[in-house]
Amino acid sequence: MENGSKKLNVKRYEGNPIITVDDVKPSREGWNVEYVMNAGCHRVGDEVFLLLRVAETPAKDEDPNIFLAPYYSEKEGDVLLRRLEKNDPLNDFSDSRFVLRFDENGKEVLRVLTSISHLRLAKSKDGIHFDIEEKPALYPADKYEEFGIEDPRITFIEEDGYYYFNYSACASLGVTTKLARTKDWKNYERLGVIFTPDNKDVAIFPRKINGKYYAMNRPASAEYRRREIWISESPDLVSWGNHKQLMEVNTNDWDGGRIGCSAVPFETEAGWLEVYHAADDTDRYCLGVALLDLNDPTKVIAKGKAPLIEPETDYEKYGFYGNVIFNCGVLCEDGMIKIYYGAADTCMAYAEVPLAEVLDFLKD
Repeated sequence: MENGSKKLNVKRYEGNPIITVDDVKPSREGWNVEYVMNAGCHRVGDEVFLLLRVAETPAKDEDPNIFLAPYYSEKEGDVLLRRLEKNDPLNDFSDSRFVLRFDENGKEVLRVLTSISHLRLAKSKDGIHFDIEEKPALYPADKYEEFGIEDPRITFIEEDGYYYFNYSACASLGVTTKLARTKDWKNYERLGVIFTPDNKDVAIFPRKINGKYYAMNRPASAEYRRREIWISESPDLVSWGNHKQLMEVNTNDWDGGRIGCSAVPFETEAGWLEVYHAADDTDRYCLGVALLDLNDPTKVIAKGKAPLIEPETDYEKYGFYGNVIFNCGVLCEDGMIKIYYGAADTCMAYAEVPLAEVLDFLKD
């Protein structure tokens, strides 16, 4: 990828994608895994852990005219199925991600997702070949998670020894961000909603800075339709405030539609390095890179003028929702930035780029 006269040596793994739906066992008998993507990642001991977003659908109804939309019912304590008629003109199936229903006056009265997502743990010794657990690590469990839980980011806080992971909780109430934690990757403690609707794409910094925790997040303005990166601070990882705009979109450019944080930022001598995602007005998603001040992460030192990586291969351009590269975690090891990313909202892929080249890329 070029940025002025500089060119990044981003190398995709030749065996991509590294995880597909064929590698993941459905969590319920008779259900189908539709896609696996957008994993948070962290090194735990000598293994790479991925916390995968796994989206599932129920077996099709006997009536071919009926579409079954899954949702979690807090009242029933289980996933139920909503029956929607495909030939009903008031039902809109034009988007693969959700179904809309309108009343006779054209007003939207229902919006449901076509699948329901949960989080699944995968482990690897070499960072490429993963063993995927058969059961979910975290599954929808309340009204805030009605349509599923998505896109986790993992932050290890050395101070208390917990791996914290935040995730998007989708529901008719809106999209909230929730927080959970674990020490052993077997027992998981939910800590509740930390950002109210509609806020997602949250990445928590891995240590306190001047006595405060920081998190990047992406609120959505309903009136002005802005979707940009903000930064907030907290004394305890649960209560967040002093919210500030951090990065805005560039009009009519590769990041002119919307931007949001992707990976948990990591520390370099030059500053906190953040790999973020951005989309243009056609919803083509790329990854970008920015550098934040080490002592004051509300200050952006540099921001790449061109994408770090953009959809080029077939597995990135074609799938459940094409032309998408979306990332929830990176590792920085041995001078390399190792990028685990969702491709075309369908599968997981891997790429890497030298850290030194990225820092040089940001100087232009």
